[in-house]
Amino acid sequence: MAEGFIRVYCGKGKGKSRAAVGLGISEAGKGNSVVIIQFLKNRRDGEIEFLRRLEPEIKLFRFEKSSESFESLPEEAKKEEVINIRNGLNFARKVLSTEGCNLLILDEVLGLVDQHIISAKELVELIELKDEETSLVLTGITMNPELSDYVDEIYNIDIVKK
Repeated sequence: MAEGFIRVYCGKGKGKSRAAVGLGISEAGKGNSVVIIQFLKNRRDGEIEFLRRLEPEIKLFRFEKSSESFESLPEEAKKEEVINIRNGLNFARKVLSTEGCNLLILDEVLGLVDQHIISAKELVELIELKDEETSLVLTGITMNPELSDYVDEIYNIDIVKK
């Protein structure tokens, strides 16, 4: 990747994370290093194990401890998970500020704004850490309008027929 980009996969349809991971596999196949940080995802051990087999070209990180979805956790457990999520965001900041990879995928990071774990401004501050060579992919259901000026491409994945 000569020049980095910022891409968003959003919408109510399925396949946003898969599109991001597919891009990651494509970039790893070109010799680029890829880091994936997942947020608010249910544990799918088969998928996680598969992605872990792609190391060291693709590195997967999950900072949340619970195997339950964030929305279904009791309030006390949510507070603990917010700390873990913030650790994941701090790691993303470190990766971006140290040029730790060619492609950083922040899977379901847009959901952190939806869940009021972070503000859109905090996400913008994270995006602004990206250098010119690193590419950044954000996924989630809702694309916050405040982010539009900071991204190069927005892909809206919707359900056309069910």
